[in-house]
Amino acid sequence: IEHVPRILGMRQNQVMMEEEYPQEMSNTFKSLERNFNPWGIGFDQRGEWSEGLDLPLMADSNASEIDVLMWVGCAGSFDSRNQKIARATATLYKKAGVKFAILGSEEKCTGDLARRSGNEMLFQMLAGENVETLNNYNIKKIVTTCPHCLNSIKNEYPQLGGEYEVFHHTQFINKLVEEGRLPLGSNLKDTVTFHDSCYLGRYNKEYKAPRNLLKKSTKEPFKEMKHFGKESFCCGAGGARMWMEEKIGTRINEVRAQEAIDT
Repeated sequence: IEHVPRILGMRQNQVMMEEEYPQEMSNTFKSLERNFNPWGIGFDQRGEWSEGLDLPLMADSNASEIDVLMWVGCAGSFDSRNQKIARATATLYKKAGVKFAILGSEEKCTGDLARRSGNEMLFQMLAGENVETLNNYNIKKIVTTCPHCLNSIKNEYPQLGGEYEVFHHTQFINKLVEEGRLPLGSNLKDTVTFHDSCYLGRYNKEYKAPRNLLKKSTKEPFKEMKHFGKESFCCGAGGARMWMEEKIGTRINEVRAQEAIDT
Protein backbone atom coordinates (compact mmCIF):
# COMPACT_ATOMS: atom_id res chain seq x y z
CA ILE A 1 0.00 0.00 0.00
CA GLU A 2 1.58 3.28 -1.14
CA HIS A 3 0.56 5.42 1.82
CA VAL A 4 2.67 8.56 1.29
CA PRO A 5 0.53 10.19 -1.47
CA ARG A 6 -2.55 9.77 0.75
CA ILE A 7 -0.80 11.46 3.67
CA LEU A 8 0.25 14.33 1.37
CA GLY A 9 -3.33 14.70 0.19
CA MET A 10 -4.54 14.96 3.79
CA ARG A 11 -1.82 17.50 4.56
CA GLN A 12 -2.82 19.59 1.54
CA ASN A 13 -6.37 19.71 2.87
CA GLN A 14 -5.13 20.71 6.35
CA VAL A 15 -2.81 23.47 5.07
CA MET A 16 -4.73 24.97 2.16
CA MET A 17 -8.37 24.37 3.12
CA GLU A 18 -8.39 24.24 6.92
CA GLU A 19 -5.31 26.46 7.51
CA GLU A 20 -4.24 24.07 10.25
CA TYR A 21 -0.60 23.04 10.48
CA PRO A 22 2.16 22.90 13.14
CA GLN A 23 2.99 26.36 14.48
CA GLU A 24 6.70 25.93 13.70
CA MET A 25 5.88 25.67 9.98
CA SER A 26 4.71 29.31 9.86
CA ASN A 27 8.26 30.67 9.88
CA THR A 28 9.40 27.99 7.43
CA PHE A 29 6.69 28.94 4.92
CA LYS A 30 7.46 32.67 5.33
CA SER A 31 11.19 32.01 4.81
CA LEU A 32 10.48 30.05 1.62
CA GLU A 33 8.23 32.84 0.32
CA ARG A 34 10.62 35.69 1.10
CA ASN A 35 14.10 34.23 0.68
CA PHE A 36 13.47 30.93 -1.13
CA ASN A 37 15.10 28.79 1.58
CA PRO A 38 13.68 27.36 4.84
CA TRP A 39 16.19 29.19 7.08
CA GLY A 40 15.18 32.62 5.79
CA ILE A 41 18.81 33.60 5.08
CA GLY A 42 19.08 36.33 2.43
CA PHE A 43 18.78 34.75 -1.03
CA ASP A 44 21.60 37.00 -2.26
CA GLN A 45 23.98 34.95 -0.07
CA ARG A 46 23.14 31.66 -1.80
CA GLY A 47 26.42 31.47 -3.73
CA GLU A 48 28.75 32.53 -0.92
CA TRP A 49 29.63 28.90 -0.02
CA SER A 50 31.76 28.78 -3.20
CA GLU A 51 33.99 31.72 -2.27
CA GLY A 52 37.59 31.07 -3.34
CA LEU A 53 36.72 28.12 -5.59
CA ASP A 54 36.35 30.28 -8.70
CA LEU A 55 33.19 28.52 -9.90
CA PRO A 56 31.46 29.89 -13.00
CA LEU A 57 27.89 31.21 -12.72
CA MET A 58 25.37 30.31 -15.41
CA ALA A 59 24.65 34.02 -15.82
CA ASP A 60 28.30 34.62 -16.82
CA SER A 61 28.72 31.47 -18.91
CA ASN A 62 27.97 30.38 -22.44
CA ALA A 63 25.35 27.70 -21.87
CA SER A 64 26.55 25.69 -24.87
CA GLU A 65 29.96 25.28 -23.20
CA ILE A 66 28.49 23.91 -19.94
CA ASP A 67 28.06 20.11 -19.76
CA VAL A 68 26.17 19.99 -16.48
CA LEU A 69 24.59 22.31 -13.91
CA MET A 70 25.60 21.74 -10.29
CA TRP A 71 22.38 22.13 -8.30
CA VAL A 72 23.55 22.99 -4.78
CA GLY A 73 20.26 23.02 -2.84
CA CYS A 74 19.41 24.93 0.33
CA ALA A 75 21.48 22.78 2.70
CA GLY A 76 24.57 22.91 0.48
CA SER A 77 24.19 26.67 0.18
CA PHE A 78 23.43 27.65 3.79
CA ASP A 79 24.17 24.83 6.28
CA SER A 80 27.81 24.93 7.45
CA ARG A 81 28.25 21.12 7.40
CA ASN A 82 26.63 20.69 4.00
CA GLN A 83 28.69 23.57 2.60
CA LYS A 84 31.75 21.35 3.14
CA ILE A 85 30.10 18.66 1.00
CA ALA A 86 29.31 21.20 -1.73
CA ARG A 87 32.89 22.50 -1.73
CA ALA A 88 34.39 18.99 -1.80
CA THR A 89 32.04 17.92 -4.60
CA ALA A 90 32.81 20.98 -6.71
CA THR A 91 36.54 20.38 -6.18
CA LEU A 92 36.18 16.81 -7.48
CA TYR A 93 34.33 18.02 -10.58
CA LYS A 94 37.11 20.50 -11.27
CA LYS A 95 39.78 17.81 -10.84
CA ALA A 96 37.93 15.59 -13.30
CA GLY A 97 37.76 18.42 -15.84
CA VAL A 98 33.95 18.64 -15.80
CA LYS A 99 32.56 21.74 -17.50
CA PHE A 100 29.95 22.85 -14.98
CA ALA A 101 28.40 25.98 -13.49
CA ILE A 102 26.13 26.98 -10.61
CA LEU A 103 23.10 29.29 -10.56
CA GLY A 104 24.15 31.20 -7.44
CA SER A 105 21.43 33.57 -6.24
CA GLU A 106 19.20 32.53 -9.16
CA GLU A 107 18.69 29.10 -7.57
CA LYS A 108 15.66 28.70 -5.30
CA CYS A 109 14.49 25.89 -3.03
CA THR A 110 13.02 23.14 -5.23
CA GLY A 111 9.86 23.36 -3.11
CA ASP A 112 10.11 19.75 -1.93
CA LEU A 113 9.40 20.53 1.71
CA ALA A 114 6.51 22.83 0.73
CA ARG A 115 4.81 20.05 -1.25
CA ARG A 116 5.56 17.40 1.41
CA SER A 117 4.09 19.58 4.15
CA GLY A 118 0.90 20.20 2.15
CA ASN A 119 1.56 23.73 0.89
CA GLU A 120 1.05 22.88 -2.78
CA MET A 121 0.62 26.53 -3.81
CA LEU A 122 4.07 27.41 -2.46
CA PHE A 123 5.58 24.38 -4.22
CA GLN A 124 4.05 25.45 -7.53
CA MET A 125 5.46 28.97 -7.10
CA LEU A 126 9.03 27.86 -6.29
CA ALA A 127 9.15 25.02 -8.80
CA GLY A 128 7.64 27.16 -11.55
CA GLU A 129 10.25 29.88 -11.09
CA ASN A 130 13.08 27.30 -11.07
CA VAL A 131 11.79 25.66 -14.25
CA GLU A 132 11.63 29.06 -15.95
CA THR A 133 15.24 29.79 -14.95
CA LEU A 134 16.51 26.36 -16.07
CA ASN A 135 14.67 26.50 -19.39
CA ASN A 136 15.92 30.04 -20.09
CA TYR A 137 19.48 28.66 -19.91
CA ASN A 138 18.44 25.61 -21.96
CA ILE A 139 19.88 23.31 -19.29
CA LYS A 140 19.72 19.60 -20.10
CA LYS A 141 21.83 17.91 -17.40
CA ILE A 142 21.73 18.52 -13.66
CA VAL A 143 23.72 16.93 -10.82
CA THR A 144 22.81 17.41 -7.16
CA THR A 145 23.99 16.13 -3.78
CA CYS A 146 20.50 16.33 -2.23
CA PRO A 147 18.17 13.32 -2.72
CA HIS A 148 15.13 15.57 -2.21
CA CYS A 149 16.28 17.97 -4.94
CA LEU A 150 17.02 14.94 -7.13
CA ASN A 151 13.51 13.56 -6.69
CA SER A 152 11.75 16.90 -7.21
CA ILE A 153 13.66 17.95 -10.33
CA LYS A 154 13.70 14.47 -11.88
CA ASN A 155 10.19 13.24 -11.11
CA GLU A 156 8.05 16.31 -10.38
CA TYR A 157 9.39 19.19 -12.50
CA PRO A 158 8.27 17.48 -15.76
CA GLN A 159 4.70 18.23 -14.57
CA LEU A 160 5.61 21.92 -14.92
CA GLY A 161 7.48 21.72 -18.22
CA GLY A 162 10.94 20.98 -16.82
CA GLU A 163 12.47 17.95 -18.61
CA TYR A 164 16.06 17.29 -17.53
CA GLU A 165 18.55 14.46 -17.12
CA VAL A 166 19.20 14.45 -13.36
CA PHE A 167 21.98 12.66 -11.46
CA HIS A 168 22.83 12.25 -7.80
CA HIS A 169 26.45 13.25 -7.15
CA THR A 170 27.34 9.65 -6.18
CA GLN A 171 26.11 8.46 -9.60
CA PHE A 172 28.02 11.22 -11.37
CA ILE A 173 31.27 10.76 -9.41
CA ASN A 174 31.08 6.97 -9.81
CA LYS A 175 30.83 7.48 -13.58
CA LEU A 176 33.86 9.79 -13.52
CA VAL A 177 35.85 7.16 -11.59
CA GLU A 178 34.83 4.40 -14.02
CA GLU A 179 35.89 6.58 -16.97
CA GLY A 180 39.32 7.08 -15.37
CA ARG A 181 38.81 10.83 -15.00
CA LEU A 182 39.02 10.73 -11.21
CA PRO A 183 41.59 8.48 -9.50
CA LEU A 184 40.38 6.96 -6.24
CA GLY A 185 42.63 5.77 -3.39
CA SER A 186 41.65 3.50 -0.50
CA ASN A 187 42.79 5.86 2.27
CA LEU A 188 39.81 5.71 4.66
CA LYS A 189 40.95 3.84 7.76
CA ASP A 190 37.68 3.79 9.76
CA THR A 191 34.79 1.36 9.64
CA VAL A 192 32.34 2.71 7.06
CA THR A 193 28.61 2.21 6.66
CA PHE A 194 26.03 3.95 4.49
CA HIS A 195 22.55 5.36 5.11
CA ASP A 196 20.16 4.92 2.19
CA SER A 197 18.15 8.11 1.94
CA CYS A 198 14.49 7.36 1.16
CA TYR A 199 14.54 9.59 -1.92
CA LEU A 200 17.77 8.15 -3.30
CA GLY A 201 17.00 4.51 -2.54
CA ARG A 202 13.31 3.65 -2.38
CA TYR A 203 12.04 6.38 -4.69
CA ASN A 204 14.87 6.48 -7.24
CA LYS A 205 16.25 2.92 -6.92
CA GLU A 206 19.90 3.97 -6.54
CA TYR A 207 21.76 1.68 -4.14
CA LYS A 208 24.96 0.76 -6.00
CA ALA A 209 26.77 4.02 -6.86
CA PRO A 210 27.45 5.25 -3.29
CA ARG A 211 28.52 1.76 -2.21
CA ASN A 212 30.85 1.36 -5.19
CA LEU A 213 32.64 4.58 -4.21
CA LEU A 214 32.84 3.69 -0.50
CA LYS A 215 34.14 0.16 -1.12
CA LYS A 216 36.92 1.57 -3.32
CA SER A 217 37.78 4.24 -0.75
CA THR A 218 38.21 2.21 2.43
CA LYS A 219 40.74 -0.33 3.66
CA GLU A 220 38.35 -1.82 6.22
CA PRO A 221 35.48 -4.06 5.03
CA PHE A 222 32.32 -2.07 4.29
CA LYS A 223 29.57 -2.82 6.83
CA GLU A 224 25.82 -2.60 6.37
CA MET A 225 23.43 -1.42 9.07
CA LYS A 226 20.57 -3.62 10.25
CA HIS A 227 18.21 -1.82 7.85
CA PHE A 228 19.68 -1.03 4.44
CA GLY A 229 18.89 -0.97 0.74
CA LYS A 230 15.17 -1.19 -0.06
CA GLU A 231 14.55 -2.12 3.60
CA SER A 232 16.37 0.98 4.85
CA PHE A 233 15.17 3.11 7.77
CA CYS A 234 14.07 6.74 7.43
CA CYS A 235 16.37 9.41 8.93
CA GLY A 236 13.31 11.27 10.25
CA ALA A 237 13.93 14.55 8.41
CA GLY A 238 12.12 14.00 5.11
CA GLY A 239 8.50 14.91 4.44
CA ALA A 240 9.27 18.32 6.00
CA ARG A 241 9.77 16.64 9.40
CA MET A 242 13.12 18.41 9.71
CA TRP A 243 11.14 21.59 10.37
CA MET A 244 8.60 20.13 12.79
CA GLU A 245 8.91 18.80 16.34
CA GLU A 246 8.24 15.13 17.04
CA LYS A 247 5.87 14.76 19.98
CA ILE A 248 4.93 11.06 19.78
CA GLY A 249 7.13 8.05 20.56
CA THR A 250 10.88 7.85 19.95
CA ARG A 251 12.58 10.35 17.64
CA ILE A 252 13.25 8.57 14.34
CA ASN A 253 16.67 10.16 13.87
CA GLU A 254 17.81 8.80 17.24
CA VAL A 255 16.72 5.28 16.30
CA ARG A 256 18.65 5.48 13.02
CA ALA A 257 21.72 7.03 14.67
CA GLN A 258 21.75 4.18 17.20
CA GLU A 259 21.74 1.66 14.34
CA ALA A 260 24.80 3.35 12.89
CA ILE A 261 26.56 3.34 16.30
CA ASP A 262 25.72 -0.35 16.79
CA THR A 263 27.23 -1.10 13.37
